[in-house]
Amino acid sequence: TTVKTYADEWRATRLHRDSTAEQVERDFRVHIEPILGGRPLASVRPTQIQSWVKDRVEVLAPSTLKVVYGYVMQMFAAAVLDRMIGSSPCVRITLPAIEHEPHFIPTPDQVHALAEALPGFCGAQVYPASGCGLRQGEVWGLEVEHVNFLRREINVVQQLVITNGTKPYLAPPKTKTSRRTVEMGVVVAENLARHLELHPPVDVEIEDRTDPRKRFTRMAKLVFLNSRGAPWRRAPWSHHWTPAVESVGLPNGFGIHGLRHYYATALIAGGASVKTVQLALGHSKPTVTLDTYAGFWPEDVGKTRSIMDATLGRSPIRLIAVS
Repeated sequence: TTVKTYADEWRATRLHRDSTAEQVERDFRVHIEPILGGRPLASVRPTQIQSWVKDRVEVLAPSTLKVVYGYVMQMFAAAVLDRMIGSSPCVRITLPAIEHEPHFIPTPDQVHALAEALPGFCGAQVYPASGCGLRQGEVWGLEVEHVNFLRREINVVQQLVITNGTKPYLAPPKTKTSRRTVEMGVVVAENLARHLELHPPVDVEIEDRTDPRKRFTRMAKLVFLNSRGAPWRRAPWSHHWTPAVESVGLPNGFGIHGLRHYYATALIAGGASVKTVQLALGHSKPTVTLDTYAGFWPEDVGKTRSIMDATLGRSPIRLIAVS
């Protein structure tokens, strides 16, 4: 049994979302199968895995290589459980160090300028991303009924998913904690209300997979549609987004996810706790929030001293001078 044959069987049993399954298939096809795919599964040794890692260092960023190696490690672990091999070759493998580059955070003026630079029918997308921290799929999957102008809240209950070979469809949010209610500020509310006034929502037919056990097609009033009145796809969005980013002077490659970083850092600058930011962003764990934004929390020099002085109060101990 070759690595490729077993990898195909292994991927078929994974409970991956469609978008994740597509990514895993591509990573195996591009990065794993050309080098390891033809080898018998039981013949692969740690030195060959390390050699594969060294080869991929030339073409993959360290963070991406760590993800792809994770797939290899999971596959060989499954092969051990299936008694296809006696032990996994993924032991004592050295991966390149990951250097965390700081996120580029736009200024408030750049955020507004970006909304102005985009065509009128999609410029307002900037505000639920920058003012509520919604992911792009969550913005595109937003229905009118999910925006509560009276309570000034947005209910994030689904996302629009786009995979190769299928039409866009509605699916559950990225994680369980991504399903959340986000407070909506005045600026976001006003821009969304103006968008709906200028571009009244219409019913579009779309497949609903928010319940994996019950897929069906229904009509939905999506807040944001493309210029043809259909759910968004990546290529048309890039056609509008890339020139807008360039015109505002933002770095090349700056994506709408950068506006989510803007939202998070604005909360942190305003004194929000790790837990508050985690819940607002829909992160699965506080550690995810800390790993992503640890450098943005200010270091309050002397704060620990003042906290302990306030807690202990005046010392009752009498200091005795020693000659």
